[in-house]
Amino acid sequence: MATNVLVIYYSSYGHTARMAQSVAEGARGAEPDVEVRVVRIPELEEARRAMSTQEWYVKAQEAHADIPEATLDDLRWADGIIWGMPTRFGNMSAQVKQFIDTAGGLWANGELEDKATGIFTSSATIHGGQETTVITGLVPLLHLGMIFVGTPYGQNPQILTTDGIGGSPYGPGTLAGNDGSRQPEERELTTARNLGSRVAKVARRLKSLRATQEHGQQPDAPQYEGQ
Repeated sequence: MATNVLVIYYSSYGHTARMAQSVAEGARGAEPDVEVRVVRIPELEEARRAMSTQEWYVKAQEAHADIPEATLDDLRWADGIIWGMPTRFGNMSAQVKQFIDTAGGLWANGELEDKATGIFTSSATIHGGQETTVITGLVPLLHLGMIFVGTPYGQNPQILTTDGIGGSPYGPGTLAGNDGSRQPEERELTTARNLGSRVAKVARRLKSLRATQEHGQQPDAPQYEGQ
C-alpha cells in the first residue's frame, strides 16, 4: 500500500524551496512505496509587484517556476503533508495562510483529519521567529485535525549546538541572512531530510491503522527493540 507524502511550500528567495527538496529526499528514502509530490504555493500578485525589482527574488522565482502550483486536490491525495512556511514577523507568510484559508471545505468534511503533518521554515536571522512560526503555524493544522510531527533532539543531534544555524525540536529551519545571500547548510538540510523521513513513517503507520480499522480488524501491537 503506497504512502503519499506532499511537500508544499512558499519561497520568496529560494531558501524554503531548497529545504523542500531535502524534505522530499528524506521522505522518499524513509519507507518502501512512498510517493512524494512537491508543490509550491503561488505568489500573491501584490507581493510580486512589490519585489519585482529585487534581483535575488526574481532569480529565485525563475528557478522554481517549473514546480507545480499547489491545489486542494494535492491535500486530498496526501497521507502526510509537510509545510514550508517562511517566517514573516514571527508568523507564517501571508501566502501560506491564504492557501490554508481556502481549505474550509476539507475542514468541514474532515478530509485532512488523522493525516501526519510537519513544518519547516526560514528566517533572515537567528532571532527571526523560526520557533514561533512553527508553533503558530501548527494552530490551523490542529483545527484541520492533523497529527503533528517534530524533529526531536534524539534524532537530530545537529540542533544541539550554539552555532548560528536554523532548526529546533519543532521543525527544520534555515537562515537566509539579512541580504538573502546565505544558503542552507548541511546541518539544516539534514534536519529537513529527517523531518521528511519521520513524517513519511508516521503517515504510513496511520494509513495502515485506518485501513485495518475500516476492515474491522484489530491493529497489531507495536513491536519495540529488546522485546
